[in-house]
Amino acid sequence: MPISLPYWMMTFFLFLLGMVTGSFLNVCIYRIPQQPHLWSQLRGLTSPPSSCPRCRTRIAWRDNIPIVSWLLLRGRCRHCRMWISMRYPLVELLNGLLFVLVYRAEIPGPWPLVTASCLYVPELGPQAIPGLGMLSPSLFLHVRYFYHLVLIESLVVASFIDLDRREIPDASTLPAMAVGLLGGLIFGRVHVLPAWYQRPGLLYSFTGLIWPNWNVVAAWPNVPGWFTAWPHAHGLLVSVAGIVVGGGVTWLVRIIGFRVLRREAMGFGDVILMAVIGSFLGWQMALIAFFLAPVCALGVVLVQLLFRRDRYIPYGPYLSLGALLVIVGWQRIWPAANRIFALGPLLPIVFGVMLVLFVATLYLVQGVKRLLGFSLDAGEEWAPEWTPADQHHYFAGELVDR
Repeated sequence: MPISLPYWMMTFFLFLLGMVTGSFLNVCIYRIPQQPHLWSQLRGLTSPPSSCPRCRTRIAWRDNIPIVSWLLLRGRCRHCRMWISMRYPLVELLNGLLFVLVYRAEIPGPWPLVTASCLYVPELGPQAIPGLGMLSPSLFLHVRYFYHLVLIESLVVASFIDLDRREIPDASTLPAMAVGLLGGLIFGRVHVLPAWYQRPGLLYSFTGLIWPNWNVVAAWPNVPGWFTAWPHAHGLLVSVAGIVVGGGVTWLVRIIGFRVLRREAMGFGDVILMAVIGSFLGWQMALIAFFLAPVCALGVVLVQLLFRRDRYIPYGPYLSLGALLVIVGWQRIWPAANRIFALGPLLPIVFGVMLVLFVATLYLVQGVKRLLGFSLDAGEEWAPEWTPADQHHYFAGELVDR
């Protein structure tokens, strides 16, 4: 895709496009949770037309211009003067900034070079395995950029709904997962890492300690040859492996947390969200995003424990932030990640040891809580009694003539 526009103009155009798309994301965030099932959630995005929730007046196009309309109307409905939340223009602004941030990270110059992209991986990236084929470097970078934008838009919608409702509806994740699978199959070159790779020299260094005469390891290839021969099948494999590993690890942690902590550690919506991340980024990057999420959430959790009694936090926003950090910070993450994922067949052993340590840590925490006299049962949260006076006050509020 040769881009003839100046780089600054392209960046400004993407910022405007991001704000316009952010206006639609506001519709998704508001309407999707109102319906219980996937198809009804998707149908609700287009019907009925947008209107004021108080006076039911349809919103004209001039009142739907991102950010500008909110400022001109001073945050109120044109007809009934109801307050319009500031979050609507903030989501539009955030989405425009995300469009620019990811573009400048993945395509950092007016003459796009694959080696300058934040996702460039020597010897293992799509430019090497399976090769760019008929795609020019510029077209390849732009296709992968827009492919990742679909993921980011899904993460924005799922994160805000999770913050509001502590749930992640299917309509905010499953359509994006379908795009992740189809994109991997159709293009075959939108991944960052191949579905499997290893460093025979590194493997031989480890296995030589156990089997000194096992020289066959040194003859193993870095990457299976059919990845290059069948690029579209490999692209689909990257997405499927990302779904299985990303969603599977989260599901496993959810089960272990429930068994040990005696409460729901993660919602099933988080499992689907991690599967979506894996369908776009592959299983290696999905795992890194999963381990970055608790680091992102740590500060918020500490503040919440100090000032609020609620111990539950929506985890979807932190999984989303972890995925974004993996994309834009890949050049800093890759050197450390390469040493781990290059172990190839030894990876299941490494993850098995990490899983045992994780379970042991949870039991250790529970043991300390028991010694300190804390209750280990989740129990039911206390709910205040609904008195007749509360009922009269509720109905009096409902009958107010606005």
